[in-house]
Amino acid sequence: MARFGTVGLLMQHPIIDDKRHAEPSAFTPENLLREARRQKGLPVSKVPRVCVLDPDADILRDVVATGRARTDPAWACYHTELHVVGHDDASFGLIGGVIGASFAVLVAEELFASGCELLLSISSAGQIRPVGTPPYFILIDRAIRDEGTSYHYLPPARYAEADPTLLDAAERALVASGLLVERGSTWTTDAPFRETTATIASRRGEGVLAVEMEAAALYAFANARGKRVLCFAHVTNQMALTNGDFEKGEANGARDALRLIDALVGVIDWQSPPLI
Repeated sequence: MARFGTVGLLMQHPIIDDKRHAEPSAFTPENLLREARRQKGLPVSKVPRVCVLDPDADILRDVVATGRARTDPAWACYHTELHVVGHDDASFGLIGGVIGASFAVLVAEELFASGCELLLSISSAGQIRPVGTPPYFILIDRAIRDEGTSYHYLPPARYAEADPTLLDAAERALVASGLLVERGSTWTTDAPFRETTATIASRRGEGVLAVEMEAAALYAFANARGKRVLCFAHVTNQMALTNGDFEKGEANGARDALRLIDALVGVIDWQSPPLI
């Protein structure tokens, strides 16, 4: 059995202890991708400038079924497949099944190391504070950091914040497209089956609109690394508290999500200066 030299060590919390946020990582996505390419015999290539994480993979299933997507054979990630949707300046990369904070940031690191300039995440979410009848979208402006990944990128704080300039640009593009998207905060958790009644009530009192599993970590990564990331909560359920929940809309919500993506791709100025 391991023993600690001092009582003080027993009281420390590893998730926030000794993180050295300003120090570069010894393990980098560039080096991981280099070795993956070597092992798989793949060429160096770039991903589309805009990429999308689709945790539920509903968007991916729809674009594959309708012939809108093609697999990128040069994507070197060990864990995922990258599909390219659309053509030329209107194309975007799409990865399905990237669920949870740590997985989302792992893939985000690899995408930005491969030429991504803007990453969108569209995650199914549970309603906390009603602002409509599900399904509907929330443009997440900040997220409660009730997960572990964000603490490896930023010092402890209650929220991880989105870049306000990018938020405003996205909001203008969505309004111009006629899409109605709420803007507000969410709660990011690693443990969806530990969403207790008391905690839900507390979050609702704080003004949180929905609960999801990725946004806080992705925003912490974006802030720490100077990357452009926008997270959306697709509020599709009320955590199955009543029968008939989890109805997402046409094609399991994929068609609405694609309209949202199409409104953003090619509209926001991707050439604006880096965040840091």
